[in-house]
Amino acid sequence: MSDVAPGERHDRFPGFDALAQAGHWDPVTAGTVMARLGMPPDIRFFTPEEEAVGTALCDRLLGEPGEDHAKRVGRGTRVAVLNMIDARLAEKQTDGWRYDDMPHDGEAWRDTLAALDQDARDRFGHGFAACSVAEQETLIQQVQDLGSDRWHGLCARHVWSLWTRYVCTAFYSHPSAWDEMGFPGPAYPRGYKNTGVDAREPFEVRDARPGDDPARSRR
Repeated sequence: MSDVAPGERHDRFPGFDALAQAGHWDPVTAGTVMARLGMPPDIRFFTPEEEAVGTALCDRLLGEPGEDHAKRVGRGTRVAVLNMIDARLAEKQTDGWRYDDMPHDGEAWRDTLAALDQDARDRFGHGFAACSVAEQETLIQQVQDLGSDRWHGLCARHVWSLWTRYVCTAFYSHPSAWDEMGFPGPAYPRGYKNTGVDAREPFEVRDARPGDDPARSRR
């Protein structure tokens, strides 16, 4: 897990605003993106118990210490990651593939959230959602550290892939997350004119801290 939380990197591209490019998007694309700024969809797939475990899991994977921090992400709105995952599972909008030793994604999510909650009860005497941040991080880190070994009958690496694919896809589909990485959003129909390595468009902003690589923060 990264030591650098989403939202703590928004100052890397000072003054950048992905939504400033909305006028260059086609109406359908603009409507899709703008809808992500509204109220999150209601939970339909997960049970209340699964929602509590899943919300905490998403926060830990994204480095979110809690509600107060989450409100500082991007435009000051909380990216409702679990709601977005829930909507995909409710509508069966999966990645279109799965590891052959894993259940279908919806079942895999239910099974792994239940397993994570059971681990918390076995080790700390209470459910995962009631654990401290440190306790939650310990339990999640154990899954990642298992690699190809089994965790509750499943390949831990494949469980980790399931969690991170869905969580990162949801979080980084939100314009608030685009601001923190300097991504201007869809290029259609505007396109790009300055192709090549380190060739910025006029609307792009230089990284203020190019030497700060969060992927290396734990090395």
